[in-house]
Amino acid sequence: MYPRLEINLSKIYGNARYLQQLCQKSGIEVAGVTKVVCGNPLIAREMIHAGMQMIADSRIQNIVHLLENGIDHPMMLLRIPMGSELEDVNRYLDYVLVSEESTVKEIIQLPGGKQPKLIYMVDVGDLREGVWMDTATDEIMRVMKVANDRLVGVGINLGCFGGVLPDSVNMKKAVEVANRFALPIVSAGNTAALKLIEDGTLPEGVNHFRLGESIILGTDVTRNRTVPGTTQDACMIGAQVVELKEKPSVPIGTIGQDAFGRVPTFEDRGTRIRVILAMGEQDISPGGLVPIEDGIEVLHASSDHTLLDCTEYTKKLNVGDILWFRMSYGALLRAMTSPYVSKGFVV
Repeated sequence: MYPRLEINLSKIYGNARYLQQLCQKSGIEVAGVTKVVCGNPLIAREMIHAGMQMIADSRIQNIVHLLENGIDHPMMLLRIPMGSELEDVNRYLDYVLVSEESTVKEIIQLPGGKQPKLIYMVDVGDLREGVWMDTATDEIMRVMKVANDRLVGVGINLGCFGGVLPDSVNMKKAVEVANRFALPIVSAGNTAALKLIEDGTLPEGVNHFRLGESIILGTDVTRNRTVPGTTQDACMIGAQVVELKEKPSVPIGTIGQDAFGRVPTFEDRGTRIRVILAMGEQDISPGGLVPIEDGIEVLHASSDHTLLDCTEYTKKLNVGDILWFRMSYGALLRAMTSPYVSKGFVV
């Protein structure tokens, strides 16, 4: 069945092992993040085999799926929990990221379960989750009176909303807050923070990273780079050609918005060889497709079709052929989530 996502478990293990050893040299424990692969147990096992100290995901459903499939390893919930999830948080999680006093009080009052440890999020500038850094001391002081030894660390998130890059200044702020309360865990690193280890600029005291994109794809979208020491072809998607024709490069008629409310623009390049793949926005993010062969240009996509310019492609191409692509994080996320994309694993 196509489109088809193929995941090479050996390459994911290689990426995970390299990154785990890189972090270990700096005294950093790593949580392998499985959210982009929807909590896939096969991938989680490769992360554990590579030495990851815990598995992290943003969805309770994924955590439960991992546990039900025999993944017996410390589990961390990445997304700050909803009130409706708290009983499941207490039942299934070992660590949870929190950012509200009221949420902490509710978790602490729950009986039985795993009694998960809490890592309090501090916002150091990216403007996603966390208590604002200027008021962090007062809020965490109040939380400690409720949570006592259940509060074990401080966490920060960078790059995901505001695009703020991790640096020695904003990372050090997390260390300072944790030191103020003698909290042992400083969960301040993600894929974008790996460069600080590479450059030797990571502040002392940061001792926990949450890594997903760099393990699965070997990329760092926030810094627009490939991660040294990793491979970028562990995940590939193939789609089938359903139309191959010569057509003008500019539509004829008055141009309005496309099916997604965007106004497309076109460059007149004369008559071109246009290819349509049976794969669209419901399956992938077309801007995140990277052809593995030269001469293929991704133009655009509708819900069900991806349009290519294959004028410069030197091989013979026929209807029914399969073309393969590497993917960005966003494209992989959509492909893994789509029920219309078949998934296969190779070793």
